[in-house]
Amino acid sequence: MSLTNATPIEVAQAARTGSRRLAVLSTEERNAALTAIHQALADGKDEVLAANRKDLEAANKAAEGGTLSQSLVKRLDLGKKGKYEDMLQGILDVRQLEDPINKTTARTLLDDNLILSRLTCPIGVLLIIFEARPEVIANISALAIKSGNAAILKGGKESSHSFAAIASIISTALSTTTVPSDCLQLVQTHDVIADLLRLDQYIDLCIPRGGNKLVRYVKDSTSIPVLGHADGICTTYLCADYPVEKATKIIVDAKVSYPAGCNALEQLLVDESALSINLPQIAEALLQKGVSLRCDPKSHTALKDKLDPHSAALLQPSSDTDFDTEFLDLTLAIKTVSSLEEAITHINAHSSHHTDAILTLNEPTANAFLAAIDSSSVYWNTSTRMADGQRYGFGTEVGISTNKIHSRGPVGLEGLTIYKWTIAGDAQVSAEYGAGGKQWKHERLPADDADVARNAEERELLRRFREGGMKNGNQVP
Repeated sequence: MSLTNATPIEVAQAARTGSRRLAVLSTEERNAALTAIHQALADGKDEVLAANRKDLEAANKAAEGGTLSQSLVKRLDLGKKGKYEDMLQGILDVRQLEDPINKTTARTLLDDNLILSRLTCPIGVLLIIFEARPEVIANISALAIKSGNAAILKGGKESSHSFAAIASIISTALSTTTVPSDCLQLVQTHDVIADLLRLDQYIDLCIPRGGNKLVRYVKDSTSIPVLGHADGICTTYLCADYPVEKATKIIVDAKVSYPAGCNALEQLLVDESALSINLPQIAEALLQKGVSLRCDPKSHTALKDKLDPHSAALLQPSSDTDFDTEFLDLTLAIKTVSSLEEAITHINAHSSHHTDAILTLNEPTANAFLAAIDSSSVYWNTSTRMADGQRYGFGTEVGISTNKIHSRGPVGLEGLTIYKWTIAGDAQVSAEYGAGGKQWKHERLPADDADVARNAEERELLRRFREGGMKNGNQVP
């Protein structure tokens, strides 16, 4: 990793060169780099946390002055119980995953000795723009190296000390490996985001990690494809048949376990028949956890009749804007619906298509919900907080995508790969086929081990060629 103050175009050009060298390294070489990064960050924990405390001190002062949100301060804290260890474990989890590139995923016999193959490959150069969350450097470094992608990282000033400490440690670790340092770059120069977003000839994918303002700015300012989400307005639909003890457990987790997370619950839809049966116990549990409940008229009336006077006094009426708001805090909007169809219509209109859930024992109802909700993750009888790359078994993630193409939901290794088509032939040409000529066979073939081994041989030749360059116009063997 390079800590750099170079110009944006110099950074992008170096990353492009680094990406091509990284893409042809073996699985073992890329895994060895992850091992080195993990060990270095484990050994450097005290150094990183000391830097993080400097950022937290400045961030808390900014929050007190009203120039920084409390939710962003919470995301900044690396010293939170288990957070640093989770970051380290994510690197190991990624290392253990199957190599996502250079896999033959389909083969077709076009004609005798003419085989079409589809091979997975890296996207190329990623631009990651993020706020707070210093662990993003370790997460993305691991995913980028494993998937063969170069990454340019630009973080917010609120976590500059943490970023610099982590980047320095990773840079030192990579110097002992075959991974080129240019493939990971932390840009320290101020006010370069606009320039980076114009470099679509070098940068293949942009991933903004931050609030709505940042994501909207990125999407409006670049022709580079953008992967990400602007909001995390997550909804759970509670049906009357679902046991109240289980519903309480799920809803409290979804709202309370980490309110600042993009997968936290922001609105609860309640079936009319559940208002007096299930909702009061759930509401009481939420109020005891300090959650502010903003209720529509029907749920407000039902809860006032069932809760004790002290709890009922804490209820607040909802407004229309509450159902289009990502609170990122201990606030929950509650709305009454009369049917599954009304719940589906509301969610598709008001959610951010991030993660939505239904709580019911009725399988046909659940399946109809899962099919109809247009979100990147849709759950049955579990918490929206499950939307996470580590929980999905991806090791870690570069972010959550609500895109309709390429990747949706938590984006891990597979989301950072694309594919290429190759044809291996024996002097066949297109003019030989068609009317009056040879006929295509178009026979599907298995993507077998022999083909994979052949691809590995080709990758090794390519790697040696790129490392050795050209001599007298001939490939270096």
